Amino acid sequence: MHCDQFTHSITRRAMLRASAGGFGHLVLSALAARGVAASGLAPGPGLSTAQVPHFAARAKRIIFLFMWGGPSHVDLFDPKPRLNQNTGKPLTGKDVGDKRDQVGQALGSPFKFAQHGQSGIWMSELFPHLARQADKLCVMRSIHTEGSAHGEALLRLHTGQANLVRPSVGAWVSYGLGSESDNLPAFITLSPPRGHGGVQNYGSAFLPAIHHGTAIGSAEIPIAKAVIPNLTNQRLNPDQQRSQLDLVQSLNRTHLRDAEMDPGIEGLIGSYELAFRMQSTMPQIMSLSDESQATLDLYGVGSEPTNNFARQCLLARKFAERGVRYIQVSTDYTWDHHNKVEKGHIEEAAKVDQPIAGLLQDLDQRGLLKDTLVLWGGEFGRTPTVENGDGRGHHPQVFTMWMAGGGVRNGLTYGATDDFGFHPVENPVHMHDLHATLLHTLGMNHERLTYRYAGRDFRLTDVFGKVVHGVLA
Repeated sequence: MHCDQFTHSITRRAMLRASAGGFGHLVLSALAARGVAASGLAPGPGLSTAQVPHFAARAKRIIFLFMWGGPSHVDLFDPKPRLNQNTGKPLTGKDVGDKRDQVGQALGSPFKFAQHGQSGIWMSELFPHLARQADKLCVMRSIHTEGSAHGEALLRLHTGQANLVRPSVGAWVSYGLGSESDNLPAFITLSPPRGHGGVQNYGSAFLPAIHHGTAIGSAEIPIAKAVIPNLTNQRLNPDQQRSQLDLVQSLNRTHLRDAEMDPGIEGLIGSYELAFRMQSTMPQIMSLSDESQATLDLYGVGSEPTNNFARQCLLARKFAERGVRYIQVSTDYTWDHHNKVEKGHIEEAAKVDQPIAGLLQDLDQRGLLKDTLVLWGGEFGRTPTVENGDGRGHHPQVFTMWMAGGGVRNGLTYGATDDFGFHPVENPVHMHDLHATLLHTLGMNHERLTYRYAGRDFRLTDVFGKVVHGVLA
């Protein structure tokens, strides 16, 4: 619809609805679906510009490699010889410090473990490529959380809580630091899960909508086929779109002037402007045609079974070097092995091993790893006991995640579990502690990064969390 077709009689709401075609699906759909809640704390001017952190940051950005479903720590990074020796035997509560008399039948790992690098990081044979990057890793074996169901565990991983609708980690990072790019959002999620919390896992909740994660594709769609709907407008050229946007924005600014303060409208204005600028930037980044064949081969692009995750990891690097603050890369819901844990882990590790190792090597070669924090993990681990004959159940009591780059100590194994991998016995790290540590690496105090909503100051870590200084360089 052209500007001269509007009349003074049309309502502002109708105009927004009519003009939504070319301004970027993610921001507009987020606004339309939820609206933006006003609060007592304005997001401040320059939503797309970098903000000043609380203190000197170790990292400028985070790349989170999310393994949806819950990879097994005792099959990947936490070898348990005693568990193997007791395969087929019952585990009692006394064995693992549990209140139950019987906790199940022990299931040892079918995979061989070895130490790698000068640091001697233990790793399963399923990660031969990653093993060559062992000295870059900070392996945390003592992560624990609440929620034995995927939905609750995913929300706790991504938002810190499973009750109410809370902003996601990426939204908090965007809110606290802003974006280093004028043409890209601060928070991008590649192939995000549509289940187990869905959009809440990358949503902005009560934060201004500009901090909502930009979703590209979904876990079930190969990233090569993923598009951002409505990023382009075939009916209007850029000049016509600019004129249309200027008209809409003039109404928004009039409302903002009359209201004096309205974080919702401020966020809407910033979202529209960012979405318009993304039209000229995003297509170039999404294309891999500017990458050398050597780089494509490093990640495993064009080969199976690595192609899809390799493309995601390479896009994560491209977004990182262009100033995106928080980038999430997700697998499909394929790590949930209630049966055939051996076959399943072989298949899934083969998809991600080379791409992850390629990402670490590429970031390092480009000088980006020193200020990029890479985080790997799932929503929980798997039981050291058998389920369904040859599978493992959900295990939030303890599991492994690892970090690399961004100011963390490399070549470190932090925390430990008991002889069966059932509970943490050394340096336990709760999910709130992990979140506090992530924010700390970015120069933010998790207790000061708050947003007033419904009469209360909210934060990512709620009223919990402590920074795990033992993993910091």
